[in-house]
Amino acid sequence: MRLLPIPVARGPVHADLRLPGSKSITNRALLAAALADGESLLEHALYSEDTRIFAECLRRLGIEVIEDEAAATFRVHGRGGALDGAPAELWVGNAGTAARFITALLALGRGPYRVDGVPAMRKRPMAELLEILERQGARVRFEGQAGHVPFSIEGAGGLEGGEIEMEAARTSQQASALLLVAPYARQNTKVHVTGTLVSPSYVEMTLRLMADWGVDVVRDGPTRFTVPAGGRYTARRYGVEPDASSASYFFAAAAVTGGTVRVRGLSSRSLQGDVRFVDVLEAMGCAVERADDWIEVRGPERLRGVEVDMNDVSDTAPTLAAIAPFASGPVAIRNVEHMRWKETDRVLAVATELRRMGVSVDERRDGLTIHPGPVSPAEVHTYDDHRIAMAFSVTGVRAPGIVIRDPDCVGKTFERFYDFFFGMLDGVEPA
Repeated sequence: MRLLPIPVARGPVHADLRLPGSKSITNRALLAAALADGESLLEHALYSEDTRIFAECLRRLGIEVIEDEAAATFRVHGRGGALDGAPAELWVGNAGTAARFITALLALGRGPYRVDGVPAMRKRPMAELLEILERQGARVRFEGQAGHVPFSIEGAGGLEGGEIEMEAARTSQQASALLLVAPYARQNTKVHVTGTLVSPSYVEMTLRLMADWGVDVVRDGPTRFTVPAGGRYTARRYGVEPDASSASYFFAAAAVTGGTVRVRGLSSRSLQGDVRFVDVLEAMGCAVERADDWIEVRGPERLRGVEVDMNDVSDTAPTLAAIAPFASGPVAIRNVEHMRWKETDRVLAVATELRRMGVSVDERRDGLTIHPGPVSPAEVHTYDDHRIAMAFSVTGVRAPGIVIRDPDCVGKTFERFYDFFFGMLDGVEPA
């Protein structure tokens, strides 16, 4: 198990960065490009474990995907919604977007297709999406726990569409998956999300990306969507924004050191809800400047405590937790129960690692309250979760003795994270 000591910043950090592309946008765009008719080029795309898994799944389904990592592009030859009829074995690793989006795509083909992933993926919820696809004509056979990978699915050669109700209470990815393939249904698809939709900004991202690719969804309130049948994605050249979740670690480093970090390519008009993490930092006393093509955060002399509902920006909740001990008052993170069904139980993992560092934490079913106080040296366990590793790396720039266990897990979404992160500390931008 590799151990990575995090060096304490010698003073305020200052950086002007362009980070790799968004994982969430890259994978949505890969699916739209695969469903379009003709060749699309994705530029500034993210190359990571998750996006490579997604691209390989598409190739196994007969869709040509040409990678150029040096140029950060994917060239996709879409087939207008058609899939090869041949059976396929699909490996989704621990990539939630690949597992949900590819599964929805499989309903457009015949198969049978087998889907499997790592042990952690076998715990993540898939049942609601699969039940809907079964009602749409697909046949699903589970090999283990019902509602989870591994399973085999035989599609009906397309979706019927019509009226669909779903809860999406644990993950919004199942709603996004259904919406993304719905233009290829035989009739209009009306999706009604009942109850509380978690992470609604990710559904908003899906709708805005669908519009970018030529499909407009009609909305009747925040949780009712009508996708017209016969709509088709248009092959195109598409630029992917930098990843706002990844940017949170660099903004947070500025916040705890009193430094200044600018991330180029992001703006308040971003497709990504996680860009609003800077609003939380602003409430804690940071100065935030927003321009058309960059966002800059300047840290205060000391952060203030804050209470915040992070349901819609939950991927940045570990980042907030990691800097919370340095605030002047308690930091309360609310309404994030769905974090317990991510790559790991992130609520429990964050609380456990903070306590390992000697920080006082109150854990609730749907969140945490973190009390300010000294941070003791500790070896941080990462649970094979990229966000735990990256978040607590920020703690280490302020508190001496923080060591990250298994830092290579960041490859899931940001393989060169430590090149950028240590480059920021040294004042050098990665080549």
